[in-house]
Amino acid sequence: MTIHPTTRSVPLTALAAAVTAVALLAGAGCSVMRDQQTVGTYVDDSVLTTRVKAKLADNSVVSSLALSVETFKGVVQLTGVAKTVEERQTAERLAREVSGVVGVRNDIRVSG
Repeated sequence: MTIHPTTRSVPLTALAAAVTAVALLAGAGCSVMRDQQTVGTYVDDSVLTTRVKAKLADNSVVSSLALSVETFKGVVQLTGVAKTVEERQTAERLAREVSGVVGVRNDIRVSG
């Protein structure tokens, strides 16, 4: 049985394309795509976010369910709606007290 060269080239081309696609995806998966943040930094930021959320949840002045916390390269961003200026300020203070936090961006709005 003789295999015609053009018949064989189609599956090889498809295979080459698939291998290239997998290699590109695997290479991209080695780093977190969030503004070129490394995996280690992303994990550190996730830990900081969790610590800040826990500290907010333990406080009686702050309604942690109404607030969101995100961290990027050690800078914590607080968003959401607070009932009072005191709640907004307390949330910022608590976030700054967490070890490892480099800075706090307080974008919490006060309702009313």
